[in-house]
Amino acid sequence: MTVDLEFLKDSPYFAGLTPAQLQSVRDRVFERSFDRGEMVSLEGEVSATLYIVVSGVVKIFMTSADGKEQILSIVRPGESFNDVPAFDGGPNPAGARAMGPVLLYGISGDDMKAVLWEHPPIAINVVRTLASRVRHLISLVEDLSFKHVIGRVARILLENVAGEIGSGPRMTQQEMAAMAGTAREVVGRSLKSLEDRGAIRLDRHRIVITDEEALRRIMEPS
Repeated sequence: MTVDLEFLKDSPYFAGLTPAQLQSVRDRVFERSFDRGEMVSLEGEVSATLYIVVSGVVKIFMTSADGKEQILSIVRPGESFNDVPAFDGGPNPAGARAMGPVLLYGISGDDMKAVLWEHPPIAINVVRTLASRVRHLISLVEDLSFKHVIGRVARILLENVAGEIGSGPRMTQQEMAAMAGTAREVVGRSLKSLEDRGAIRLDRHRIVITDEEALRRIMEPS
């Protein structure tokens, strides 16, 4: 399959490039596909490749010595991951796993640096993208440090559930717990509390948001 120029044009790293510049980038981009549950990259391995999600969803996570998982982010189409090792050549700070069938565009760190030399305007896109990544991590630290679990769960639902879980990534309560930095049982109690407050409806294996404003009030209490 040919790498889609329109998709590259809309990606944060390559926005604003001319068709000729995009073509030179496309010549360096390759495709990879993964099935649900497959590892894209391992935490700690040296893999200097920047990935952009074309379709599907990828979770970025770290694992403690005792096997506890902390999900750092859920990466959706148009978004990138593995940026840090692609630029500094070091080991991956986190692992990446496909949450369903996934198609990725990849570009090696060396090729990304070559593109930067050839097309300096990309440098501004790089700064903006990495700054956005820092803001996300600061927000994650704030949530884990200062918010109650139910507020964290409310944020997870607002950011990851479009109407119901079946229409987004198939996220388990264990994965929600790994995002909220807590146990699955605590997430289960939080979901029941949110249902009691009328913010969501639990329907077998689905979560339906019934009152988005109520979730926002719970996420950011006054």
